[in-house]
Amino acid sequence: MITPLECALELSWDASRFDTAALTCWGKSSHSDDGAWMPLHRHISDTAAVARHLFHRFLPDSVRRTLAAALPGGEGDAAVLCTWLAAVHDIGKATPAFAMQVPWLFASMEAEGLTARAQVTVDRRQAPHATAGMLILDRWLEQRHNWDPQRTKQISVVVGGHHGLPPDGLQCEAALSRPYLLGWSRQDHPHWLRTQFALLDWAAESSGAAGRLGDWRQLKLPQPVQVLLTGLVIMADWIASNPALFPYRTDTAFDQSRIRSGLAELDLTTPWSAVAPELDEDLLSTRFGLPVHYQLRPVQRAALAEAVSAPVAGLMIIEAPMGEGKTEAALLAAEAFAAKSGAGGCYIALPTRATSDAMFDRALEWARRLPDRRGDRGDHSIALAHAKAFSNTRFTRLFHRGAVSAVAQDEAGHGPNAQLIAHWWMAGRKKNMFNSFVVGTIDQLLFAALKAKHLALRHLGLAGKVVIIDEAHAYDVYMGVYLDTALEWLASYDVPVVILSATLPAQRRCELVAAYEKGRNGPRPAVGRRRRPAPTAAELYPELIDDIGYPAVITAGTEGPVRIRPVQPSGRVTAVEVRTLKDDPKSLIDVLQRELDGGGCALVLRNTVKRVQETAKALRDAFGPELVTVAHSRFTAPDRADKDELLRNLFGPPGNGHERPAKHIVVASQVAEQSLDIDFDLLVTDLAPADLVLQRMGRLHRHERPERTRPARCYLTGADWEAETAVPVPGSVRVYGAWALLRSAAVLHPYLDGGRMVILPGDIAPLVQAAYGTIDIGPASWLPAFAAAEAQAQAKRADQLHRAKTYRIQSPSAAGSPILGWLHGGDPLQDEESPEGRAMVRDIPVDTLEVLLIARDGDQYTTLPWLKRHRRVVLPTNSCPDDDLAKAVAATTLNLPVEMSTPDVIDALERRHPWLDAWQSSRDLEGQLVLDIDPATGTDLAGFHLDYDRHDGLRVRRL
Repeated sequence: MITPLECALELSWDASRFDTAALTCWGKSSHSDDGAWMPLHRHISDTAAVARHLFHRFLPDSVRRTLAAALPGGEGDAAVLCTWLAAVHDIGKATPAFAMQVPWLFASMEAEGLTARAQVTVDRRQAPHATAGMLILDRWLEQRHNWDPQRTKQISVVVGGHHGLPPDGLQCEAALSRPYLLGWSRQDHPHWLRTQFALLDWAAESSGAAGRLGDWRQLKLPQPVQVLLTGLVIMADWIASNPALFPYRTDTAFDQSRIRSGLAELDLTTPWSAVAPELDEDLLSTRFGLPVHYQLRPVQRAALAEAVSAPVAGLMIIEAPMGEGKTEAALLAAEAFAAKSGAGGCYIALPTRATSDAMFDRALEWARRLPDRRGDRGDHSIALAHAKAFSNTRFTRLFHRGAVSAVAQDEAGHGPNAQLIAHWWMAGRKKNMFNSFVVGTIDQLLFAALKAKHLALRHLGLAGKVVIIDEAHAYDVYMGVYLDTALEWLASYDVPVVILSATLPAQRRCELVAAYEKGRNGPRPAVGRRRRPAPTAAELYPELIDDIGYPAVITAGTEGPVRIRPVQPSGRVTAVEVRTLKDDPKSLIDVLQRELDGGGCALVLRNTVKRVQETAKALRDAFGPELVTVAHSRFTAPDRADKDELLRNLFGPPGNGHERPAKHIVVASQVAEQSLDIDFDLLVTDLAPADLVLQRMGRLHRHERPERTRPARCYLTGADWEAETAVPVPGSVRVYGAWALLRSAAVLHPYLDGGRMVILPGDIAPLVQAAYGTIDIGPASWLPAFAAAEAQAQAKRADQLHRAKTYRIQSPSAAGSPILGWLHGGDPLQDEESPEGRAMVRDIPVDTLEVLLIARDGDQYTTLPWLKRHRRVVLPTNSCPDDDLAKAVAATTLNLPVEMSTPDVIDALERRHPWLDAWQSSRDLEGQLVLDIDPATGTDLAGFHLDYDRHDGLRVRRL
């Protein structure tokens, strides 16, 4: 029986059969002056061996099954196809356009008859070697194996796309119209075509494809399979191109020890092989480390039961109020789905970096306890995926090149102990989704729908996972376009998805299910020459429009109807009294003095940072600075993390080892509304969309506290309640739009100032559905204002939908259609994780500025004086900081407000720090803008005055 490592070595790749012309074709050359190079045939065999290893050892069962289902010979065919395509991916290097780039290597080829016209030097960019390789493979399949020209490109496009961008028809035509670039013109020596075909013949025979190409003639590869094959070939090429793993050699013998050594040094982790959890009452303890007396809540029990009983792993939507344990429910469902589908890992997507950091700790605790069906599984890898992941010390501590850190022993009793590690090769951009377990921002999932170079790598990584999407109600229309497209592609790979939300508007619920089902079912067939008009999501799933109960677990993605399972709440009911409050400091201070007279903790939530800071100043003057804490997004990353930790410690669940203050006020922006398990006695909130107001109310009486005697009370402010129609403050309108705010005020109107109590969770679903529905609500005198606001909202929605589609990939087309031009139409990004990429999926200004904050102390610059490590360290201005210090500076990222995201500010920062040239040799500091602020007096910059301290964050004032 061949072991997984030996599977890469079982085929012979002896190149001694070639004539000298083929042997002189070069595949790699050293960038240094050492004269090292690698023959093309050697890179062919290296890449083939790596691909075969990846197929058998690295790909999860679910991905292998997806590939196998598209081929007549099943998994055996899939292994051969992956190996063969990896082998031939660089055949385009056996062309004049490529070969002449290194003159001394090309001279050897010329001596063997592989010559080139002078015009090749001028035009060679018209035939990049990936495109050339695709055209050569097309011709070989037609002439050697009698393939229909209409069928070849579904295979050859993998070769054409192995540098990250599958070519389009115009690029193919540009190369074909210049045959001298390929070595095919009448003036070219026939050695070129003979050499190309000899290399392809050898690759087909050595990989085992030669005996299968006849049976593959009638293939119609689904586009998702073409993408997966492209991703695997790119991955194999990147690994085989690393000279530290596969040193350059020029001999013809196939050295198995060299392959074995390279793969052993790479040491990729193995996929998770899940075991479906049994419905035991101790699951919360064994999986999440919670106290043994914690029992499964109804939502958790229902989600696990649905995942276990579902005929296939598909889509699950969990709608439940705050505090019902949705995260644990999703992770348990993910285990069952992974066991059913063969998924080899999990991706958990959250709204922000802060919520991702918080979830990373929880995911570590979960993943370390997971059982594994395979006793010889080895290590699994885990990653944090967002732009500042390397500022998270819990993540970076997992890296230990050469000897992994024993941070997470398997306690489940299934097989020997194994470890969770952060793998060195999978740590870079474009590769982090290859880790078994990944926690990151929603951007990382939305990027799967964005036209960007090497997108196939992200799809390959996601295709082998269960995907969990948290806080789904937090994503707007623009982001929803990308999310729906991502869901389509995930479903096309049979990826199980679990979506979590406090509650979803009925229309949005239908859209999510429709997107997943569209991907699972594939393109709709055309009738005659015209497609039938597509039914709306609500028409497809009318059962999801009605009252489905709350909480509820919805499952889809099977051949049967959508399943809706209403769930009883856990028993915790909170009655909230809602009162309006004038939007002025005196009214707020009077209310807080009255409500907190005997003690208690209040949360004041504002919709803008400016309002947070103005409110905090007024409250500090009234109550004293020691009783007021501020939390918002305009802190440096370390200070923001400290704020989150402080909130969890002071206002988190009882028994967390920290004493709750007798009296305190937290003034916060939306950062306190999501994914923080914090609890307050009183809430004052700006008017916001109804679902967010209810989410904020969930911070009231969240934990059982026997000493608490007062009722839950929410004051609604941020609007003029005395006007004929409620008038939200301008800052809130800029953030949310007038229509959502007015609909929220209307549905809450019967509950205001002595009206009915809002009952949580019972009122959540009906209030949200009414707020986002089409039925007139609120006083009749409000209707004219509603009409104007609705017209504005519809225009904005149409604009968002239009703009979001510009850089969005298309849905999968019919099987057999090649993914030619898949990423064209618009300018595909080189790096989707750049600020431009994040802006494209979040509908934010592309030029939003992020700076590194340092302190100015007289004539010198220092790190911030309150950092936990490297505090007040003098920074060099004529040399680059050492790695450790550079990382400390790079962690102090700060986002400037939109009004400062201008070329004038950039120019001012660059003129201010000409010495930054000395810092460009640091990978952590290269290309970063730096802002220095005197902690005592602040600084002036481009018409603004800026102050920063660790308590209030960044304050900005126009001069």
